[in-house]
Amino acid sequence: MLRTVNRVLLGLAGLVMVCGGGAVLAAGAGLAVPSWWPWHGGDDVLLSAADRDRWRGEDWWWPVVIAVLAAVVVLALWWLLAQLRRARLAEVLVDSGDGEGARLRGRALEAALAAEAGTLDGVARARVALTGRRGAPRARIGLLMEPHAAPDEALGRLTDEALAHARDAAGLAELPAEVRLRAVGHRAERVS
Repeated sequence: MLRTVNRVLLGLAGLVMVCGGGAVLAAGAGLAVPSWWPWHGGDDVLLSAADRDRWRGEDWWWPVVIAVLAAVVVLALWWLLAQLRRARLAEVLVDSGDGEGARLRGRALEAALAAEAGTLDGVARARVALTGRRGAPRARIGLLMEPHAAPDEALGRLTDEALAHARDAAGLAELPAEVRLRAVGHRAERVS
């Protein structure tokens, strides 16, 4: 997802720069440009004094300018934070006992852990994401709990069974996990 957003944003920024630069170059080089073209010659400016002063007297002008600039800043900050966010772990190093070691795909371990966590009593669905380093992974687990589930029991079984199996299978000394529990939306039961 992040890679797609990056490519789209960079593509749009590049397109705007190429089109803007081409328009300025065409006008500056004295090429024949259409009548609606914003620049007409090498001495033309991007914004004339009349264009700059035209909207100053309108009450809506400055709030719109400030809102657009604030939206641009918020989107730029969101994009920057998305770049700094740690991505999912691609692989986990497994000690195979022969001194060589092996690599386990992170997605495979996530799928196995999510499948086992999803079979626990009271768990409707489980999602797992591995983060951290290859030698010291961390698990982020989201459990969607059924209405009848006991969260403390589900959390205990998750720790004692699913996380322990994943830790042992990958040969890890520890597998720290952050677990988030959410309840399934359901209709209220009728009491008579």
